[in-house]
Amino acid sequence: MFDWIAFDADDTLWKNEETYLQGREQFLQILAAYGLGESDLEQVDVFEVENLQYYGYGVMSFVLSMIEMAIHLTGESFHPKDIQKLLDLAKEMLSAEVEVFEGVPLLLERLSENYPLMLITKGDLFHQQRKLRSSGLTDFFGTVEVVSDKSPDVYRQIMDRYRIDPDRFLMIGNSLRSDIIPVLKLGGWTIFLSGHLSWSHEENPLDQIPQDRFLEVKNINQVLSSLDRLGKQRG
Repeated sequence: MFDWIAFDADDTLWKNEETYLQGREQFLQILAAYGLGESDLEQVDVFEVENLQYYGYGVMSFVLSMIEMAIHLTGESFHPKDIQKLLDLAKEMLSAEVEVFEGVPLLLERLSENYPLMLITKGDLFHQQRKLRSSGLTDFFGTVEVVSDKSPDVYRQIMDRYRIDPDRFLMIGNSLRSDIIPVLKLGGWTIFLSGHLSWSHEENPLDQIPQDRFLEVKNINQVLSSLDRLGKQRG
């Protein structure tokens, strides 16, 4: 049915966005001492998106953007001790325990009996490799791709490198923008995990998605049964 099945990592195989939400909450507590409130915190995403071209994705981009935003909002009066608190927060986030979603190891074990599996994740190389090692899932994947972004061109390069026909490729992930739409544009197949958390920047309306190569499920535990449904769509 498929020559390769690929998975996203963060918030697909293991929890990730919860760590960022907790980080935002700690940041809000620090800003409160400067008379800044929750509405100011909403600018974090704006700063982070603007900085993607410089820092890419991941914890360091998140924390550097918070520091920049804090300096801006406080009129450059943000105290060095609070900068240190944010740097300490980065270390906490980078070393946080990896919590794999229930059912993931069993799913990967069953799929790996019949398909070669690939992991395609974006972010900091060192951090993503550490999380994968800590997850205990390394042996299930025939190859791992850590990329700076997930665009159609990036997916095309990966498929070309492994000589994969897009029509024989399935991508599974929680982000419409990163995991689903780019693969559909290339003629691949996708399963969208709509019940998993995602960064607000990753949101995209479902009405932009062609339905003939797309399947939406709530969580990772529904992936195995959904493969039969995809098979019927392929005909």
